Amino acid sequence: MLRCSSLHGSPCGVLAPCPCLPCIAISFPLPTEIGSYTRELVEASGSFVLAVPSRAMARLTLAVGSESGRETDKFAAHGIAWTPGEHTGGPLVEGCLGWLECRLIPEPHIQQAYDLFLGEVVGAWADPTVFTDGHWHMEESGKRSIHYVAGGHFFETGVPFEVTPGR
Repeated sequence: MLRCSSLHGSPCGVLAPCPCLPCIAISFPLPTEIGSYTRELVEASGSFVLAVPSRAMARLTLAVGSESGRETDKFAAHGIAWTPGEHTGGPLVEGCLGWLECRLIPEPHIQQAYDLFLGEVVGAWADPTVFTDGHWHMEESGKRSIHYVAGGHFFETGVPFEVTPGR
């Protein structure tokens, strides 16, 4: 997670990330290839779903990221089960730890210049074995989210710890 800091004169400002705040708008990078099939679907539908995969889904994550949906129905080819999102109908892939269902906020300049899409979160769900009381409990469930780096290399969310306020 990133922290936000800034400097304009003095003093500096810094914010700690706070996952407990409501998510109003988020952004995510799309594949940089012009003509990406997923990009076309997002632009045509005006919506998308972001999912939080677990380590159990790493091989599937790599496989679907390595082929185009234009030539292959990835859902059928890989036996991916899903349910339609409540707000946009977008696919909520079964087996994920969480999902954010988003409506596209059209920003053509940002989309074209930076390959970024902005989305308003209109629905959020999480596996109750890993998310309760407003935060993640991955250490208790044994299920952890994964993050893809490149070339089949992933990392898994690490060990949690707590810090008490004070100096």
